[in-house]
Amino acid sequence: MVKESGRKVVASNRKARHDYHIEDTFEAGISLMGTEVKALRAGRCSLVDGFAQFTGDELWLEGVHIPEYSQGTWTNHAPRRRRKLLLHREELTKIESKIREKGRTIVPLAVYFKDGRAKVEIALATGKRQYDKRQALRERQDKREADRAMHSRSER
Repeated sequence: MVKESGRKVVASNRKARHDYHIEDTFEAGISLMGTEVKALRAGRCSLVDGFAQFTGDELWLEGVHIPEYSQGTWTNHAPRRRRKLLLHREELTKIESKIREKGRTIVPLAVYFKDGRAKVEIALATGKRQYDKRQALRERQDKREADRAMHSRSER
């Protein structure tokens, strides 16, 4: 049997990049049940309400919705259950020390398969204010208009 290689993105949280200033990213493994893996392989996952928090000295992913597997039986999983994130101890202590600062949170950015194993990309982030969001939208719109103008000018 040929082993999978590469990165296959299942879900990405585009809203997180709009709502937060991303400071640092980490790749973590996820402790999943069998039916959760099958649902992810079918491409079903939502990260919109997801966040991570420490319980004791372990990091847990909460609020991520992985719907029940349609061919699952009584062994099916709960869609919004807590899932343990698998990181090295040094990474956990680094994240925990940065989280203690006011206004920081941990948000999931993407769920994907890397070489056949389910991974989640998490980020240390600070929340954006409303005017920051408007500023980012305005900058993106200005850049798009400038690119459009440059493109139409080069076609002549």
